[in-house]
Amino acid sequence: MEREGVSECMKMNPVVHFEMPAENRKRMAGFYSKAFGWQTQMLGSEMGDYVTVTTTESDDNGPKKPGAINGGFFPKKADWPAQYPNVVIAVDDIKASMKKVAQAGGKLLGDPMDIPGVGRYVSFFDTEGNRVSMLQPLPQMTVRPKSK
Repeated sequence: MEREGVSECMKMNPVVHFEMPAENRKRMAGFYSKAFGWQTQMLGSEMGDYVTVTTTESDDNGPKKPGAINGGFFPKKADWPAQYPNVVIAVDDIKASMKKVAQAGGKLLGDPMDIPGVGRYVSFFDTEGNRVSMLQPLPQMTVRPKSK
């Protein structure tokens, strides 16, 4: 069976995370905590001053509710392109997935970077100009949002 040019045997890569830029991470964390009850954890400079965000009951394996995702806030930087809310797609092999993105008409935004305790990460523009990211997670991620 063919759907929009994709064969049924092609593996689907799930959306596993969202990200949003923040000018003031404490203010943004406070807003989403007050407005939606989200839990946040401020990480240090060794993790790029990232804020992990727990939006649903979670444990060491991630969200307990199927289909629910957690996310994070990253600091806005003057020299970074396309700082908009985006989703993160889990992939098994980031290099192979980068080739697929390019072959499908996407534009990669640099080289993959290693995130300690998480995995390898890279962003790209899709054919419509949306910024999307990919993550090749470590087999057992040590940095993961958990509910309290």
